[in-house]
Amino acid sequence: MIQRLWQPLECDDGQVEALVQELGIAPVTARLLCIRGISDLEAARRFLSPSLDDLLDPFALADMSVAVERILAAIANNERIAIHGDYDVDGITSTVILRRALELLGADVIHFLPERLRDGYGLQPASLDRLAAERVRVVISVDCGIRGVEAAARARELGLDLIITDHHEPDTELPAAFAVINPKRHDCSYPEKNLAGVGVALKLVQALCARSGRSHWVPAFVKMAAIGTLADVVPLTGENRVIAKLGLGMLSRGPHKIGLRALLEVCGLTGKEIDSYHIGFVLAPRVNAAGRMSTPDIAARLLLASDDAMADEARQLAEQLNSENLRRQQEEADIVAQARKLVETDLEVGSRTVIVVGGEGWHRGVIGIVASKLVDTFHRPAIVISIDGDVAHGSCRSIPSFNMLAALESCADSMIKFGGHKQAAGLTIESSRIRELRAKVNDYAEERLQPDDLRPRIWIDGALGFRSISEQVAAEMTTLAPFGAGNPRPVFRASRVEVVDGPRRIKDRHLKMAFKQDGRIMRGVAWRAIEREAFVTEHRSSIDLAFSLEQDTWNGERYLQLSVADFKAPES
Repeated sequence: MIQRLWQPLECDDGQVEALVQELGIAPVTARLLCIRGISDLEAARRFLSPSLDDLLDPFALADMSVAVERILAAIANNERIAIHGDYDVDGITSTVILRRALELLGADVIHFLPERLRDGYGLQPASLDRLAAERVRVVISVDCGIRGVEAAARARELGLDLIITDHHEPDTELPAAFAVINPKRHDCSYPEKNLAGVGVALKLVQALCARSGRSHWVPAFVKMAAIGTLADVVPLTGENRVIAKLGLGMLSRGPHKIGLRALLEVCGLTGKEIDSYHIGFVLAPRVNAAGRMSTPDIAARLLLASDDAMADEARQLAEQLNSENLRRQQEEADIVAQARKLVETDLEVGSRTVIVVGGEGWHRGVIGIVASKLVDTFHRPAIVISIDGDVAHGSCRSIPSFNMLAALESCADSMIKFGGHKQAAGLTIESSRIRELRAKVNDYAEERLQPDDLRPRIWIDGALGFRSISEQVAAEMTTLAPFGAGNPRPVFRASRVEVVDGPRRIKDRHLKMAFKQDGRIMRGVAWRAIEREAFVTEHRSSIDLAFSLEQDTWNGERYLQLSVADFKAPES
């Protein structure tokens, strides 16, 4: 097991004290805000109590006005509009909210979601040919298209007005579309650069509602946008936090249309307080399974179902997503086992900084998850490639200190195409050039990464003794949620703690214990920590903990427990 570095985070004590005095919050909460770069009083207030009023003016996005005018003209002239989405949760939820908004505005609207194996990734000329054949006049892309130069050229040839909305990194040249809405455009001054694809789609909905005098509709679209935002793992700050926090509240409270109700039911989330964990690990994998294993339209049809008369169909679609997710889990487990064996037995693969593995017939729908699992296991960037004859498709995931997109750009001539983000990307390559790619991407990485970059870190937000864990602190931890990228769950250090009960095994994976410090006892669980059992037992009289606080429910009663991230022998 790789020993993790406990890295303390620093902040300005003067700024912490100012927030304590002005907001009346606990010092530990003020410290967490300052560590996350939120030391300004107004910014802190907005962070702790976000509202829809905090959403920025959508018309500050480049090309938004011209796009809205064209869409409203198409509605007025009864021209058919097509929404071109993507097959992941972000792309599906983007498609759903924009289609529903356009239908409410009276549009003749259809949608198209590409199938991973049939249509490939992103905005393709062939898809525009199909839409033109269906009498479409305006195509709006969501969560894709920013590098679709060929598709934009084809749209012009077909006489289609193409409006691109996307959040991926643009190339130096923008597609020659009717409008291109992307906060990451180099000439776009919009301050919120980290929106998910569904966040950009929500801004378009917000602008359409504003221009047509229906701004009161906007809250209804936020909970669907929250699902896509949390699933796409974008930083949960700024507008993303507004969308995620308010959307989770709406998802927990209801009421919901029949499709979303059926999905929550099959996930076992009906009536529960839904948090970012439930979206990321329970709901999103089922929605994603449609695009990974069969067709994303199953998920889109379910989420668009709004009439209670569709209850039976909605239940069947939700069950279908559940079945596809079970199939995905089996495929994933098989490929993870094969990939790990390659890393551990093939010196050419396992000895290099970036893991590059490939297999004939590996299911393209799950290689991204497999890459994530390899990153978690080995704490190295990973590229997992599905080989299909002469052509192969890869999915890339990275560690915080390594820019995967820049690495791919450094060996662009070895691939047919690629695109994505710093931490996640995709590629297409000739199968015969995989070894060449492995060599080039590793040459790039080994010039830039130091040995410590390849050690996993636990970022410690500060010391928190058991006596300082008050009801106020527990309540304020809930206020700081939802946690995720850009707003990680706080991790604290408690020193010289005694283990007074346990460790006891749960499902042969987890360890359950009770800890004592300064006369106070706290219960806790160390998830997936079975290999640390002997260490904990050896140091039970005095051990250091890295932990988070979490609420649990037992027999209908809520209580506070520690979620233990790591253990250490106390420093002398």
